[in-house]
Amino acid sequence: MADDKRGDNLAGGILISTDPSLLNVEEAYDYLHKHMYWAANLQFDVFQKAVQHSAVVVAAYDMEADKRLAGFARVISDRATFAYLVDVFVVAEYRGQGISKRMMHTLMEHPDLQGLRRFLLVTKDAHGLYAQFGFEPLQDEGKWMHIYKP
Repeated sequence: MADDKRGDNLAGGILISTDPSLLNVEEAYDYLHKHMYWAANLQFDVFQKAVQHSAVVVAAYDMEADKRLAGFARVISDRATFAYLVDVFVVAEYRGQGISKRMMHTLMEHPDLQGLRRFLLVTKDAHGLYAQFGFEPLQDEGKWMHIYKP
Protein backbone atom coordinates (compact mmCIF):
# COMPACT_ATOMS: atom_id res chain seq x y z
CA MET A 1 0.00 0.00 0.00
CA ALA A 2 1.13 3.50 -0.67
CA ASP A 3 2.01 5.57 2.37
CA ASP A 4 -0.74 8.02 1.53
CA LYS A 5 -2.21 9.55 4.68
CA ARG A 6 -5.25 11.17 3.08
CA GLY A 7 -8.34 11.13 5.21
CA ASP A 8 -10.00 14.49 4.97
CA ASN A 9 -13.25 13.49 3.30
CA LEU A 10 -15.65 13.68 6.27
CA ALA A 11 -19.39 14.20 5.85
CA GLY A 12 -22.30 12.93 7.90
CA GLY A 13 -19.94 11.40 10.44
CA ILE A 14 -18.39 9.18 7.74
CA LEU A 15 -14.68 9.54 7.06
CA ILE A 16 -13.37 8.33 3.69
CA SER A 17 -9.66 7.64 3.93
CA THR A 18 -6.76 5.97 2.16
CA ASP A 19 -4.70 5.96 5.34
CA PRO A 20 -3.67 2.30 5.82
CA SER A 21 -3.10 2.79 9.55
CA LEU A 22 -6.85 3.27 10.07
CA LEU A 23 -7.88 -0.01 8.47
CA ASN A 24 -8.86 -2.92 10.67
CA VAL A 25 -8.05 -5.73 8.21
CA GLU A 26 -9.90 -8.31 10.32
CA GLU A 27 -13.09 -6.22 10.25
CA ALA A 28 -12.86 -5.74 6.46
CA TYR A 29 -12.22 -9.45 5.93
CA ASP A 30 -15.07 -10.48 8.21
CA TYR A 31 -17.64 -8.43 6.31
CA LEU A 32 -16.28 -9.33 2.89
CA HIS A 33 -16.07 -13.04 3.67
CA LYS A 34 -19.53 -13.29 5.25
CA HIS A 35 -21.52 -10.99 2.96
CA MET A 36 -19.94 -10.83 -0.51
CA TYR A 37 -20.59 -13.76 -2.84
CA TRP A 38 -17.18 -13.49 -4.51
CA ALA A 39 -15.30 -13.84 -1.21
CA ALA A 40 -17.12 -16.79 0.36
CA ASN A 41 -14.06 -19.04 0.05
CA LEU A 42 -11.46 -16.34 0.72
CA GLN A 43 -9.02 -17.13 3.52
CA PHE A 44 -7.92 -14.40 5.92
CA ASP A 45 -4.19 -14.80 5.25
CA VAL A 46 -4.79 -14.43 1.50
CA PHE A 47 -6.91 -11.30 2.02
CA GLN A 48 -4.35 -9.81 4.40
CA LYS A 49 -1.56 -10.36 1.86
CA ALA A 50 -3.74 -8.89 -0.92
CA VAL A 51 -4.42 -5.75 1.11
CA GLN A 52 -0.73 -5.35 1.99
CA HIS A 53 0.23 -5.50 -1.68
CA SER A 54 -2.57 -3.33 -3.04
CA ALA A 55 -1.56 0.01 -4.54
CA VAL A 56 -4.41 1.88 -2.87
CA VAL A 57 -6.97 0.91 -0.25
CA VAL A 58 -9.88 3.19 0.57
CA ALA A 59 -12.28 2.72 3.43
CA ALA A 60 -15.23 4.50 4.97
CA TYR A 61 -15.37 4.80 8.74
CA ASP A 62 -18.27 5.81 10.96
CA MET A 63 -16.51 8.26 13.26
CA GLU A 64 -19.55 8.45 15.52
CA ALA A 65 -19.44 4.68 16.09
CA ASP A 66 -15.80 4.24 17.15
CA LYS A 67 -14.44 4.17 13.56
CA ARG A 68 -16.68 1.25 12.58
CA LEU A 69 -16.01 0.15 9.02
CA ALA A 70 -18.80 1.32 6.69
CA GLY A 71 -17.19 0.57 3.32
CA PHE A 72 -14.06 -0.72 1.63
CA ALA A 73 -12.36 -1.02 -1.77
CA ARG A 74 -8.86 -1.69 -3.01
CA VAL A 75 -6.96 -1.17 -6.23
CA ILE A 76 -4.27 -3.41 -7.65
CA SER A 77 -1.96 -1.34 -9.86
CA ASP A 78 1.52 -0.71 -11.20
CA ARG A 79 0.72 3.00 -10.58
CA ALA A 80 1.71 3.85 -14.15
CA THR A 81 -0.35 2.07 -16.80
CA PHE A 82 -2.83 -0.37 -15.29
CA ALA A 83 -5.24 -0.70 -12.36
CA TYR A 84 -7.88 -3.18 -11.27
CA LEU A 85 -10.58 -2.24 -8.77
CA VAL A 86 -11.66 -5.09 -6.48
CA ASP A 87 -13.39 -6.00 -3.21
CA VAL A 88 -15.75 -3.02 -3.21
CA PHE A 89 -18.47 -3.07 -0.59
CA VAL A 90 -20.57 -0.82 1.61
CA VAL A 91 -21.89 -2.40 4.82
CA ALA A 92 -25.64 -2.94 4.46
CA GLU A 93 -26.81 -0.44 7.07
CA TYR A 94 -24.69 2.33 5.48
CA ARG A 95 -25.99 1.91 1.94
CA GLY A 96 -27.94 4.72 0.33
CA GLN A 97 -25.79 7.46 1.88
CA GLY A 98 -23.48 8.06 -1.09
CA ILE A 99 -20.55 6.25 0.51
CA SER A 100 -19.71 4.21 -2.59
CA LYS A 101 -19.64 7.39 -4.68
CA ARG A 102 -17.41 9.13 -2.16
CA MET A 103 -15.02 6.15 -2.07
CA MET A 104 -14.94 6.06 -5.89
CA HIS A 105 -14.30 9.80 -6.07
CA THR A 106 -11.39 9.40 -3.63
CA LEU A 107 -9.93 6.56 -5.70
CA MET A 108 -10.36 8.31 -9.03
CA GLU A 109 -8.54 11.39 -7.72
CA HIS A 110 -5.79 9.47 -5.93
CA PRO A 111 -2.36 10.64 -7.15
CA ASP A 112 -1.10 7.06 -7.63
CA LEU A 113 -3.94 6.32 -10.06
CA GLN A 114 -3.55 9.21 -12.49
CA GLY A 115 -2.54 8.82 -16.15
CA LEU A 116 -3.40 5.11 -16.32
CA ARG A 117 -3.92 3.57 -19.75
CA ARG A 118 -6.41 0.97 -18.52
CA PHE A 119 -8.51 0.75 -15.34
CA LEU A 120 -10.61 -2.42 -15.00
CA LEU A 121 -13.25 -3.83 -12.73
CA VAL A 122 -15.78 -6.64 -12.77
CA THR A 123 -19.29 -6.05 -11.47
CA LYS A 124 -22.44 -8.11 -11.44
CA ASP A 125 -24.90 -5.35 -10.59
CA ALA A 126 -23.29 -1.92 -10.06
CA HIS A 127 -22.79 -0.77 -13.65
CA GLY A 128 -24.68 2.46 -12.97
CA LEU A 129 -22.32 3.48 -10.17
CA TYR A 130 -19.15 2.85 -12.14
CA ALA A 131 -20.46 4.46 -15.34
CA GLN A 132 -20.63 7.74 -13.39
CA PHE A 133 -16.85 7.57 -13.11
CA GLY A 134 -16.18 6.80 -16.76
CA PHE A 135 -16.20 3.00 -16.72
CA GLU A 136 -17.85 1.33 -19.70
CA PRO A 137 -18.15 -2.23 -21.05
CA LEU A 138 -15.10 -3.59 -22.84
CA GLN A 139 -15.14 -2.80 -26.54
CA ASP A 140 -12.37 -5.26 -27.35
CA GLU A 141 -13.46 -8.11 -25.08
CA GLY A 142 -12.57 -10.73 -27.69
CA LYS A 143 -8.88 -9.84 -27.21
CA TRP A 144 -8.93 -10.49 -23.48
CA MET A 145 -7.92 -13.81 -21.97
CA HIS A 146 -7.73 -14.95 -18.38
CA ILE A 147 -7.06 -17.78 -16.00
CA TYR A 148 -9.82 -18.19 -13.42
CA LYS A 149 -9.40 -20.34 -10.33
CA PRO A 150 -12.31 -19.76 -7.92
